[in-house]
Formats: sequence, C-alpha cells, structure tokens
Amino acid sequence: MPGEEIDLAALEALIFASEGPATAASIRRAFADLAPGSISPAVAEINARLAASGRPYEIAEVAGGWQFRTRPEYAEVILAAKPERKVRLSRAALETLALVAYRQPLSRAEIEDLRGVDCGGVMKTLLERDFVRIVGRRDAPGRPALLGTTSAFLQTFGLRALTDLPPLREVESLIRAPALEGEAEASALEPLAESVDAPPDEEEIRFH
Repeated sequence: MPGEEIDLAALEALIFASEGPATAASIRRAFADLAPGSISPAVAEINARLAASGRPYEIAEVAGGWQFRTRPEYAEVILAAKPERKVRLSRAALETLALVAYRQPLSRAEIEDLRGVDCGGVMKTLLERDFVRIVGRRDAPGRPALLGTTSAFLQTFGLRALTDLPPLREVESLIRAPALEGEAEASALEPLAESVDAPPDEEEIRFH
C-alpha cells in the first residue's frame, strides 16, 4: 500500500543488525512503499521509547545513516572497561585531520604548505586508521592525489555529515589545549582496529 508506515520493531531490528549505519536507501529496500519522510520520525519514536524504558543506548544519525550507540553518559565506564581500545592521535595527526576535514580535498603538498612540516608519517597513520582516503587527482603536473575524509571518520566523531563539524576555531583551541600536549586522547571515539580496511599499499601512500 502506498504510504506504508514503518513497523517500528522491524526498523529497530534492521538498524541493530546493520554492520554500519543503515542508510535511507537500505531501509527503503526493506520496507516497500514507504511514506516519504517517515524514517526520521520513526527513529525518533523508537528513541523516545528507549529513553522511557531507561535503555542505555539510542539510535544516532551518523555518516548518512542510522546506527545504535550507547548514550554519552556511559562513555566513561565503557572506556574504562576497555582501555586498550581507546583511539589516540598525536597533536600533529589531529591538526592534519582537521585540515583535511575542513578544507578537503587537499593534496599532501598543500597540507605540508599549510602546516609547514613533512606530513608523510601522519598521513600514513590517518590512511591506515581509515580517517582519510584518496578521493581524486589534482589536474596538475604529476597529478597529485587528493585527500578527503571517510565514512569511518564521520562515524567515529558522531557526525551525520561534514556540515555538522563544529566551528573551526573551536577545533583549533581544542587541539592547542595543554591537555593535548604529546599524545592526544580522542576519548569519545570508538576504536577502528576491528573495522578498518587493510592499510593501503606503499604505492597509494606516496602522494607525489
């Protein structure tokens, strides 16, 4: 029937079983004749029921889809139970990742011009952790690779899309905070170790 309403239990099960964020396209494939604009209200209703029953998790809109996650107030106890799974990024890695996120697409040479230092090791780390990827080639001599952020980046930082990034000045002040000297801990991040793809080969890592 056109304009079919979503079975909330079935939608909850679909999102729960999805390996990554369940996209609107995948949900529409599962529910025939879905009423336009009905997914977000349905997710909101599920979340209201979860909150009313005191569940420690919710459905969040991240990386262009919907995914279960624990509520922020439980992050500390979860991280304390699994300290080996914390994602740590150096100040240099955070600065480089911020540049790519806010100014993408960028080539390695452009990033190094902006930072004033060699970024080869940092870029290798960000590629291996699946925070950035090669998104194209600059139409210039040597056709240097252009870098952009990934869906894993959005998922890790709890962003629906790049438009949800906070103002750049807030990120810059956070990166420069004394607490981030040496090695910076991204305490709100979920680990990528089990989910990242195999590191790119040496040919892909050379951006020149």
